[in-house]
Amino acid sequence: MIPSRHLIFEVNKFSSQAANVVAHLIGLIDTDFSARIENDLMPGLMMAGITTAAYMDMYRRGFYIRALRYEDLVARPLDMCRVILEFCRLPMSLAEQAVIAFDVDSQRNSTLAMSVIGHFKEPEMTPEVTEQLNALLKKYGVPLIGEPGVIEGTLSCCQ
Repeated sequence: MIPSRHLIFEVNKFSSQAANVVAHLIGLIDTDFSARIENDLMPGLMMAGITTAAYMDMYRRGFYIRALRYEDLVARPLDMCRVILEFCRLPMSLAEQAVIAFDVDSQRNSTLAMSVIGHFKEPEMTPEVTEQLNALLKKYGVPLIGEPGVIEGTLSCCQ
């Protein structure tokens, strides 16, 4: 799927309408890539926004799914692993193994391996970039940059 997404984002630089056609041709029926890519953070934000909006829709329609915050997982990995295992009805005894697994690059054999992407410098978050990204987040109906990022149904170890 990574090459397909890359193609969509490259096409989007020239035409957001063409990017939508490509997305629909490869099977991304309910996605909208109509926003022009104006900075290096937009492709990732578009994927996160589309995914989060789809999650929120499914959660509100009663699907048995829950979100979790990356920040919570990093701050309290063992506690969050227990919460996740409990939600999935899996043995709590797996929690410590799950935490140990975080030290392994799960993408080590792909183009997303830390050894590949780890050398890229982080894009600068200027007020203009923040404004562009927030406009896109607003379109997807998800929390904006600078707002609390907790959405409905988010699992937490601190409830």
